[in-house]
Amino acid sequence: MQLTTSQYDLLERAIVDGSRITIMRRGTEYVVIPERLRLDGGREIVIARHPSTGHRLELILDEIDALEGVR
Repeated sequence: MQLTTSQYDLLERAIVDGSRITIMRRGTEYVVIPERLRLDGGREIVIARHPSTGHRLELILDEIDALEGVR
């Protein structure tokens, strides 16, 4: 999936504010708190934490099916 500019804005705002987003990937919904973006081998990766357990997740942007903010 190619993110739109509004989705990038949402992701960047969530990183700055520490707010939650939902990411759909391969039929699984992840509710996470994104911490940063990094580039690895030409692929953008979201470094995030699970809000309840604190576990670290790395989600590759081009593998994401959908991205939305949590209200």
